[in-house]
Amino acid sequence: MDSSYATIGELQRLLGDRLRALRVERRLTQQEAAAKGALSLRALQQLEAGKGSTVETLLRALKALGHIAALDALAPEPTVSPLAMLRSRKQPRRVRHKRGDT
Repeated sequence: MDSSYATIGELQRLLGDRLRALRVERRLTQQEAAAKGALSLRALQQLEAGKGSTVETLLRALKALGHIAALDALAPEPTVSPLAMLRSRKQPRRVRHKRGDT
């Protein structure tokens, strides 16, 4: 599936499918994975079915499956190239807003 054109629902189902495959690869039942992640069986079933879920449920499931490193792929830490900083004429500044603009 080309995920760049996928709908949110399709992406949720893809995520659920991948989590289910990871759980099966780890030879865990849904009950075992839910207990290990301290989440309800229903929450894990919903997540694997690609239905609405919370970030907390996703994180608990990833932790239970020993795959918390997936966060690095999901949201990598921004890096600044030292060479780019040397080439830059301006030093990085904080974003400032005028008073009253929030």
